[in-house]
Amino acid sequence: MTSSPFAVGTTVVRRDLLNDRVWTAAPHRVLHDDGTTLVLVTWPGTVGYTPTNWIRWFATGNEQARHQAVADLAGGHWELGRWVWQDTIVLTWVGLDPDFNLQLYLPVDGSQQHWKINFERPVHRTPAGIDTFDLLLDLVTGPAGSWQMKDVDEYDEVRRAGLILDAEHERVQAATHRAFALVEAALGPLSEDWTAWRVPEGWPTPQLPPGALGSAVWQC
Repeated sequence: MTSSPFAVGTTVVRRDLLNDRVWTAAPHRVLHDDGTTLVLVTWPGTVGYTPTNWIRWFATGNEQARHQAVADLAGGHWELGRWVWQDTIVLTWVGLDPDFNLQLYLPVDGSQQHWKINFERPVHRTPAGIDTFDLLLDLVTGPAGSWQMKDVDEYDEVRRAGLILDAEHERVQAATHRAFALVEAALGPLSEDWTAWRVPEGWPTPQLPPGALGSAVWQC
């Protein structure tokens, strides 16, 4: 859906909502927005909120914490914690497809970049950003530029828990075919060299505005 665009350089908040409850909230700055395709950037030092068991997994690599985070989501009970983004600049293209976004991860140490297609529910624009829900299924670049599905087990777990019904699963399956077609065609951002890209000079780190963890305050 075409909407009034956000101005370049402004902060927008991407939130994942499940049953009108915030699951994640993270601020980004706008690189481009024509009302349909929105391009965002975030980078190390940006503070957002995510479930505490995801934070435990990110910080320690503890697989038990990862499994518990998925179980918390499936059960509808989680606690949010403060999370400081680290290591990579992330560019996100929203609106290339209604059922996924495209992300580029640029490590600040100059190591190998990688791409990710993140399957999610259709984005709802709000006055302060976008609301969606990450379906935990990704298509990512692997060795030698190959692409592979990631986190299929997590997707299957939340599907068994009833968070993804058959109709939505069919929609996701159709979206994976479109995602592979996008990858094979290597069009748009995938055709460009982003190795030397940097955050525009002088842009301050985006910050979450008041009310970011509320549920209905930003509904249009």
